[in-house]
Amino acid sequence: MRNDRDQFRFGIEAEYLLADKTTFRPLWHSDVTFAELHELMESLAFDDLPTLDGLELEPPHRKLMPYVVEGYHVPDPDFSPIDILPKGVEIRTPVCSSIGECLNCLKTLHDRLEAALISHGYTLVSLSHHPTKHHFEGPQNKRRYDFWQWAMEVMTTCGPDINISLPRELNDRIDVADLHRKVNYYSPALAALSLASPIYRGKLWEIRGSIGKSIRTYRRSVIAPAIELHPEEKGRLEFKLFESTNRLDDYHAYFLLWLTLLLDDGLAGRSRNQTRIYDLGAVARFGLEAETVRKRSGEVLARAPAVLDQYDFDAGPLNIMNERLETGRLPADDIIERFQKHESLADVLRTRTGLIGCSDATVDPSGNGATFCRGGKGVKEI
Repeated sequence: MRNDRDQFRFGIEAEYLLADKTTFRPLWHSDVTFAELHELMESLAFDDLPTLDGLELEPPHRKLMPYVVEGYHVPDPDFSPIDILPKGVEIRTPVCSSIGECLNCLKTLHDRLEAALISHGYTLVSLSHHPTKHHFEGPQNKRRYDFWQWAMEVMTTCGPDINISLPRELNDRIDVADLHRKVNYYSPALAALSLASPIYRGKLWEIRGSIGKSIRTYRRSVIAPAIELHPEEKGRLEFKLFESTNRLDDYHAYFLLWLTLLLDDGLAGRSRNQTRIYDLGAVARFGLEAETVRKRSGEVLARAPAVLDQYDFDAGPLNIMNERLETGRLPADDIIERFQKHESLADVLRTRTGLIGCSDATVDPSGNGATFCRGGKGVKEI
């Protein structure tokens, strides 16, 4: 057992779409303004949470907060942002010393923002692609043409970024080029376990005669990176391929999968960027049935308990991913089935609101890291 467990750090950046709280009509920049959302966020309290050290103020936001308006930055002639056309909002947890603390912060921040939004007629929705909008064009807001093109492309997509900082000794051992190759090989298989955006332009996404699992992964696979490394931010390591979820147990599993990928020197698979892009396109269509994906996700899940135990992390929360691997059923399949049964986009969006744990769980508000499931009984610290 290692003695450097307390040197790990964790953070989540979770993007959310907005919907009308009553009709669940999905909203976009034509429905809400930056000024309205920013004023609402500024009114929220977060002094009882860990310090915001490590978070950056992003203009045109005026106040450093764990909340930001996500969307298209409208530039002045010097490309400085003066306004934002909202696609949704983002919750940024403070840097936390444990996964449990991070999940508690996310739950607290989510519920406070949700309550404020509801009072204004809105609600948060965890969905990785806007269910009705598919195209956006705006004035050039980046000096580089490719950055501008990407800024327009992501106006319809959402997703969480999972951030981990390793103890210095482990971080100093990272071979950056090799980590990228390892991520190229395994990350499509891990992303497959999270797929949850099969709705496109108001109906199920169809491609070549079949229903796909994730229009979000399909659209962002070519340009978007799988990970970003931030050595200037105490070694922050950011995984970007998981899909939006309204379940805390999914977020817990996301952390453990990313930890396993970072810590396991025995994972031997390596690939080029081009292979990752190809694999993500196949995963977006076929999920776990894409070629070799089950094998790769199974390898990570099989090795995870021994790897995580070395650092005193409980691999139990990965059971939800093991079940998905065994059954082949993904969150996207639940959405597809519900949409086909009820033929109601509003019904699907209603199921993607809130932030829950294991089926009927809530997080202990005292901040001790416990969840309460099935009748309120406390379970093992997360």
